[in-house]
Amino acid sequence: MRLVRMTSDHSKKRRRGPSSADQHGPATASSSSSSCSPPSEDLWWTEAAVNEVTAEHPGELVRTGCPYMLCSALPTHWRSNKTLPGAFKVVILSEVPDGTAVTLKAGNDENCSAELRNCSALVKNQIAKFNDLRFVGRSGRGKSFTITITVSTCPPQVATYNKAIKVTVDGPREPRSKSRPPHQFRGLGLGQRPFMENASFSNHLRELDTYRRVKTEESPVLEQSYRSTNNQG
Repeated sequence: MRLVRMTSDHSKKRRRGPSSADQHGPATASSSSSSCSPPSEDLWWTEAAVNEVTAEHPGELVRTGCPYMLCSALPTHWRSNKTLPGAFKVVILSEVPDGTAVTLKAGNDENCSAELRNCSALVKNQIAKFNDLRFVGRSGRGKSFTITITVSTCPPQVATYNKAIKVTVDGPREPRSKSRPPHQFRGLGLGQRPFMENASFSNHLRELDTYRRVKTEESPVLEQSYRSTNNQG
């Protein structure tokens, strides 16, 4: 990936004067919110870097609230504690040393701190890869989680992925109209016998019916013969 060369060369050419850390001393925690807001002179190379990365990974990455960070696109609806279709990645456009920790948090107004598994990773070549990231906590009916991405630099870099994923117990299900077409199952009437498809069974029933008819026809003759015998006695 040419990302490191691109960000380092262009940022050094465009930045002028001392950094904010040199002017005001060590950065405090309050400066973390502005760490992802590039000056206007750096917007052009930031946009170029985003276009380059998205071209290398078409359809895989989405923008976050921080212009220096991209992340993997998540399914809109997923089942709790189920492995994602692919590894979740965070791509950092600014220069971050290898081994820097990146953590994820998920929450919304109903579940402010949802349980996650395997939500920490280390940066390698500007990418933090989360193997087997799982969303255990549920987002609630009709609601989605917002994911907070924190890069442990100094000052820390924070990005948000809004309405990232909805997590429920059952996950996405097929609409009933598709999975079960109307009138697929009908109630059976008294005279219906769907199990008569078997030829041998049907033949056996026909033989029984023929035997019943013969016995019915013979019964008056036998009864008359029986009466005549009794009269003679």
